[in-house]
Amino acid sequence: MNLFPTAEETLEYTAAAIRAGAVSCVATVERCLAAIDAREAEVKAWVSVDREGALQRARELDAEIARGNWVGPLHGIPVGIKDIIAVANTPTGAGSAWHAQLPVSQWDADVVVRLRNAGAIILGKTVTTQFASFDPPPTHNPWKLDRTPGGSSSGSAAAVATGMCLAAIGSQTGGSITRPASFCGVASCKPTFGTVSLDGILPLAPSMDHPGPMARTVRDVALVLSAISDDFSQLAVLAEAVQYRPSLGKLVGFFDDAVDAGYAQLMDETLKALAGAGAFIANITGPGVYEELATKHRTVMACEAAAAHRSAYEEHRDEYGPCIKTLIEEGIATGSVDYITAQQHQKAMRQSMLGAFQQVDVLVTPATIGPAPDAATTGDPRMNSVWSYLGYPTVSFPIGLSSDGLPLAIQLIGRPHEELTLFQIAIWCEAVVRSLRTPHGA
Repeated sequence: MNLFPTAEETLEYTAAAIRAGAVSCVATVERCLAAIDAREAEVKAWVSVDREGALQRARELDAEIARGNWVGPLHGIPVGIKDIIAVANTPTGAGSAWHAQLPVSQWDADVVVRLRNAGAIILGKTVTTQFASFDPPPTHNPWKLDRTPGGSSSGSAAAVATGMCLAAIGSQTGGSITRPASFCGVASCKPTFGTVSLDGILPLAPSMDHPGPMARTVRDVALVLSAISDDFSQLAVLAEAVQYRPSLGKLVGFFDDAVDAGYAQLMDETLKALAGAGAFIANITGPGVYEELATKHRTVMACEAAAAHRSAYEEHRDEYGPCIKTLIEEGIATGSVDYITAQQHQKAMRQSMLGAFQQVDVLVTPATIGPAPDAATTGDPRMNSVWSYLGYPTVSFPIGLSSDGLPLAIQLIGRPHEELTLFQIAIWCEAVVRSLRTPHGA
């Protein structure tokens, strides 16, 4: 596996090659199916793969190209869908055997509709931790099979990392997009809260649930986000590297304390390289209440999870995993005053945190506290849950490998609804990192 993909391995290249007639949609799907055949038995990224449906749609899209018709920016691109998201005529198991037996949706979730309208081919459903919470999934980290792929979008990250699909949709309520993307060595975006529709997606905590894309590069992620959100339809055209000296705010204190020493060194090397390429780097302390933000995040998530699962939990209590069960029980035990207070705090801090951006364009942290831990856990969401709580957009991408050969990533945080600036800076930063870590930037 390679941390930095060749051009031919990217969504952007493949989409352009399909449009130019240099590669067929069928060949693209077959390439992904071959990757599934090669590694799925050990990685276990998929709940279901619609082989015949994907190949049939690929043939239809090839015929459209032959007629001179191009459906959209994802024409012929195979995409995986996290198994909490409705795909018409496909069970939604949400990591639970009993939930998979519920009546099958006859409708696509909004995000799936948008992907299809952009020309994407829905390849299948990817594994999620149970109800998008913390219980470890059956999926293995493709870099080291005894390590976690992260959660809860476990299968989405693993599938993209192994070339089983060219992009995948995950969701994040704590760290469920950024963390698995980092652990598996792919790029990701958790957009501003509300940017991507939640229609047709099983809720965990509706005030903090964020659907978002994963792919091999930041540009690829931008292309997918542009397809699934009306707010950022211009990203496909305008997500270019910044043409000015970007200013990056390194968040210190809370975001440094728990980071693996080797990871901290890699982050320092990366920031020095970015500074050498022209970026302005400043240390930012922020409002100094990150511990409180993390605590309040847990309160909101527990209460909303308890509300979302109230009826099902009463009937299927013994079939819930220990981590999601603990979360729901916490929510049941939490008083309404504590929940309302946390919501008020959340609203106030969304405004207050903007002060951290006074001198910089984006904020920077490690994407996780270290490389993927063992498979008994999905990893620590410390670096991510604050931004889910606040609803701020983040982009992450790989910057190197740990001493034991596992991916490590950087996380960039932007102001709400300023994904365009965030992507422009992330694309610039990714190019600098790539030139640093690969021969001749290849």
